Amino acid sequence: MSILLAFLSLTIELAFGYPDRLFRAIGHPVTWMGRLIGSLDGTLNREEWTKQSRRAGGVAALIILIAIAGITGWAIQSLLGAGVGLAVTAVLASTLLAQRSLRIHVEAVAHALETEGLDGGRRAVSQIVGRDTAALDEAGVSRAAIESLAENFSDGVVAPAFWLAVIGLPGALAYKAVNTADSMIGHRTPRHEAFGWAAACFDDLVNLPASRLSALLILIAAHLTGEGSPAKAWRTVSRDAGRHRSPNAGWPEAAMAGALGLALAGPRNYGGVLVQDATMGEGGRHEATAADIRRALRLYRAADAVLITLLGVLAGLFMLHG
Repeated sequence: MSILLAFLSLTIELAFGYPDRLFRAIGHPVTWMGRLIGSLDGTLNREEWTKQSRRAGGVAALIILIAIAGITGWAIQSLLGAGVGLAVTAVLASTLLAQRSLRIHVEAVAHALETEGLDGGRRAVSQIVGRDTAALDEAGVSRAAIESLAENFSDGVVAPAFWLAVIGLPGALAYKAVNTADSMIGHRTPRHEAFGWAAACFDDLVNLPASRLSALLILIAAHLTGEGSPAKAWRTVSRDAGRHRSPNAGWPEAAMAGALGLALAGPRNYGGVLVQDATMGEGGRHEATAADIRRALRLYRAADAVLITLLGVLAGLFMLHG
């Protein structure tokens, strides 16, 4: 049933997304989690505490967050049950996925570059990346969009779908809570270096399966569509993925870079600070264009279709032999 739930949720989210009117009216599960994380941060992360105490506070906050998310998911899934209840659960679970919004935001960058030029591209890409965008050239804007597409395919689509298929709604909610915590408090700032340690480490752990699966899906998509080279993608993943400063982001980024013949990642500016990172791929760092963003989007859509098809086949097989 969990695999069927993941399949239905992906299909629903792909078709309908999360309506803006609903977001304006009640917010989104991630914003609700964000408020809880902010409250825990204010309560368990006191500036006068020692580093050890703040780290312990971060561990406690993570446990509380996961417990609330998991229990909520279990209660909803148990209350709704199978049949029509499964369909309702799938609608609720679809809010934890980001296929449609990811495509829309990345397409907006390509469209802005094509119609408004570099300034428009910078404005559009600033909505989806945390790096400094004011000084990016067209290639930098294009690379940033493609990197965001690859990384968010892993942690915004594949990872929640994976945990939804493995554990059901409790797993997907708990994953999303951990991922949201990492994005809010997992950075190495003076305030969160100790408190966010647990969230950052656990987020790395729970994203390990999805990052590898995402790279595989991109390789399969390159083979099925002929959009790029699956052989180069495989070589790039084998050589470069482990060199990325993130234990997970390098896998889908390296697969995308190799398939498209581009160079992704490498040194980037965040808040005026140059962050050094290994380059994924062998292409030139100044070669990416809006056309490459659209090539990446075609790969993304194909990889997403492979994921949905795989879950649909597995769900059908389990139902036949159940």
